[in-house]
Amino acid sequence: MDEDELVGNWTLVGGELALLSNRRAPTKLAFALMLRFYALHGRFPKGRHELPDQAVGYVARLVKVSEADLALYEWDGRTSKGHRREIRDYFGFRECGLADSDKAALWLAANVCDKERRADRVREALLAHLWEEKLEQPAPDRIRRIIGSAISQAEKAQTALIAGRVPQEAAARMLALIAHSADPGAEEDGGGQDGDALFDAAEVSGVDLFTAIREEPGNVSVKTIEREVFKLRAIRQIGLPDGLFADVAPKILASWRARVAAEAPSHLRSHPPGIQVTLLAAYLYCRGREITDTLVDLLIATVHRINARAETKVVGDFVAELKRVSGKENILFKMAEAALEAPEERVEDVIYPAVPGGCKTLVSLLHEYKAKGSSYRQHKQRVFKASYTNHYRTGLIQIIEALEFGSTNTVHAPMMTALALIKRYKAEAGSNRVKCYAVGESVPVEGIVAPELVELLYRADSKRRRRILRSVYECGVFQTLREKLRCKEIWVEGADRWRNPDDDLPADYEQRRAENYAKLRKPLDAQVFIEEMRAELDHELSQLNDALGGKGLRWLKISDRKSGAIQLTPLEAAPEPINLRRLKAAIRVRWGVVPLMDMLAETALRTGCLQALTPVGVQNHLDPQALFERLLLVIYAYGTGTGIRAAAAGDHDHAEDDLRYVRRRFLTVEGCREVARVIANATFSARHAGLWGEGTSSVASDSTHFSAYDQNIFTEWHSRYRRAKRGVLIYWTVETSGAMAVHSQLIACSASEVHAMVEGAMRHGTDMEIEQNFVDSHGATFVGFGITRLLDFDLVARFKQINTMKLYVPGRGDEFSYPLLGPALTRPIRWDIIATNYDLMMKYATAIRLRTATTEALLRRFTSETTHPAYAAMLEVGRAQRSIFLARYLRDRDLQRETESGLNVVENYNGLGDYIRFGKRGELASNRKEEQELGMLCLHILQSALGYINTLMIQDTLALPEWQDVLTDADQRGLTPVFHTNMTPYGEIQLNLDKRLALSAIDGSGRPAGP
Repeated sequence: MDEDELVGNWTLVGGELALLSNRRAPTKLAFALMLRFYALHGRFPKGRHELPDQAVGYVARLVKVSEADLALYEWDGRTSKGHRREIRDYFGFRECGLADSDKAALWLAANVCDKERRADRVREALLAHLWEEKLEQPAPDRIRRIIGSAISQAEKAQTALIAGRVPQEAAARMLALIAHSADPGAEEDGGGQDGDALFDAAEVSGVDLFTAIREEPGNVSVKTIEREVFKLRAIRQIGLPDGLFADVAPKILASWRARVAAEAPSHLRSHPPGIQVTLLAAYLYCRGREITDTLVDLLIATVHRINARAETKVVGDFVAELKRVSGKENILFKMAEAALEAPEERVEDVIYPAVPGGCKTLVSLLHEYKAKGSSYRQHKQRVFKASYTNHYRTGLIQIIEALEFGSTNTVHAPMMTALALIKRYKAEAGSNRVKCYAVGESVPVEGIVAPELVELLYRADSKRRRRILRSVYECGVFQTLREKLRCKEIWVEGADRWRNPDDDLPADYEQRRAENYAKLRKPLDAQVFIEEMRAELDHELSQLNDALGGKGLRWLKISDRKSGAIQLTPLEAAPEPINLRRLKAAIRVRWGVVPLMDMLAETALRTGCLQALTPVGVQNHLDPQALFERLLLVIYAYGTGTGIRAAAAGDHDHAEDDLRYVRRRFLTVEGCREVARVIANATFSARHAGLWGEGTSSVASDSTHFSAYDQNIFTEWHSRYRRAKRGVLIYWTVETSGAMAVHSQLIACSASEVHAMVEGAMRHGTDMEIEQNFVDSHGATFVGFGITRLLDFDLVARFKQINTMKLYVPGRGDEFSYPLLGPALTRPIRWDIIATNYDLMMKYATAIRLRTATTEALLRRFTSETTHPAYAAMLEVGRAQRSIFLARYLRDRDLQRETESGLNVVENYNGLGDYIRFGKRGELASNRKEEQELGMLCLHILQSALGYINTLMIQDTLALPEWQDVLTDADQRGLTPVFHTNMTPYGEIQLNLDKRLALSAIDGSGRPAGP
């Protein structure tokens, strides 16, 4: 602890000093320490081991007693009991009796457990309540009983409440749903009730309806659309009332959903009817929202697929046309040859000279192609229409029939009319035989159908009347609908991620505006915010302009150039660390090559991280030791990609079925995140400040690609990743001081890295306070700079095309104040837009801070397709903030080195995953998103365990006399625990918890060195 903490927490004042009078030396020191410990924790220390050495030394000096005298004190003796009574009386506390425990349990059930069921957080609330009631903390066993009783009472009360709200008809349908369903791998008994319309379609097709509802969606196809629509309609036919879970906390609802997902139908049938009804209602409610989201995803992905394939075909047609014309084959060959010989050069320097006639010839070819037929876009729309009509039309119309769209913007009223029109004609006609809309039908076209599609939209009938073709009109509607859905200008009723964006914002924002602004450390007055930012922008531009004057900056030139005004010289190579290889070799000699399983086990024993993995139900009857070992094996199986079957074949006593049971009941996404957080916090506590620095506030973010099964809707093909075209991204947020990952997330290849960066910085959940985030070019957008400014942390970026970037100026005419920056300057910032929408931007920033919705859902409003006013304001804030950073970056060579160093940390961390995840060639071998997320998080846990153990090994090695003052500055700069020369993930899996690594205990962390 630091000096301020020591003095503030352990200094005796006023009446406390009076209590020490007339006491002998051993009891005087012990009494003083017990007094201050009680004031801090609301309980007495169990013994000397709970008192920090620093505190003992400090208090001993205060009371003028030797520290050695404390060894004479009997912590459980009669004298100690008398001291405890005196201290309780002094603070006005009393012991917690049985009646007090019962009251505390009732209070927890009514005020805490109705929203939170995690034992550690319930315990925090309980201890705070006992402190307020001036009750001494009871023994740990009684605390566990109080918490267990409170959770049980809250569960019974809430299940009874929800079951009472469900109509009898809906309850009967839900119970019939699991009565019809067989356990996985079991034979269906063929039983069930006859005559229920809900099951007619399922019975005719031989589908187990409950199993179908639990299934994950397949790949993007019409078959998947039909399957998801069938599931959504089945859930709606259950008849759950609206607002059934309006007053249920999202965490409680998610826990009920997880219980049903983990249990087989036979287990669900064994619960009392009230619990069955509540669990099934919660599960079906959540699945309904998830399936609705899936249908929106399918609509967006399907339209994108039709567009992408149309574009591919049109490009192919263009190339084919080029080849068919006499003499053009030679031109194409020369262009290809010239491009391959100098791929890095500019087109005008390589391609144009290779073509006879140069640029004019290419322009003539383009005009010739356009003259022969329709334009590129019109041709693409023809191909789109053909693909839509021949195959995708049925599925897409099924989606809009199943979903209810909405918009709060009256601009999109024509789109609502268009969707209603398509659904009405489908219902009335019953097929696609009616080709055109009726004469006189009101069909909105403007803003709905793209201009290049209008040419194909109309057809004259036999009476030469102008009619609108249904299929062409539907193509235009779906293309526009996709763009408006992506930015949530149009939303969907009953969805979660695609719901009304107003529901994503905090409901009590207006009432708590001052508090929300204070949490983000922003002024309530927009003009104050603008003046601060404007002054900062002027200061940085002036500093850069002044630095370029006089002697100038040898690494920077700003001048008029075709390739861009900014010319930045690359950084000089840093000195190589000369002792780090020796250090790693010394670690390997001392501990040998340690199996990864041993590192994971040692980490779990030292940190207690596996306690975060609680059962999805309310009870757990497994032996703690057996559960501990099985969790280790399952995490190892998922993290390395070897799988549970291979892990079960190792040298231990646990069967495959035992491991699969633990996986279903204990291994959850949120639980694994908490395990990684505990390891990260333990690493931060274990670090020696002299080696790693006093804390850290900087992280670096980047993604790495993993191949994955593709029979799902989130695995994507991306040309950027050559090793495996189809896959997903794992986005890491890694603190830069000791290369410890504080957050990881699974995102699609096409996802915005801005939302992933913000998610990692705001929702990592560890003890570190993030003030600075390093990103590569993909995360350095205007929106990224804008939202990080509002969220009060700095975005530090490395730009790939820095030569083309522009610096925005504070106001009109200010460009003359920075004459040396002229070629790189652009227009002034629109401060009026920021002022008008300042409060609205802060509302979105507050929503991200409070987690009222996912960061991705919130930031969808800030895309180029949106007309939302906050988007324009966010762009202006981002332009100003990026200009501030860019001016500072160009001027400060140390900042450039720091940026490179920070991004090197996360890139080095990315490389470790390929070594640890060796099973199935590193592929995420599942089509279920939850399984892929668990694979990612278990890999995160394994890498964190490696970093934790390596941190301790480095510190123990450097504490040896022969390593004193050996490391140079270059060694210190390159020191990282992310290395694997002393670890192997391969070989037979052996689990022996009696075999411990010879590492020192953790100083001052409060965590035990053993189990």
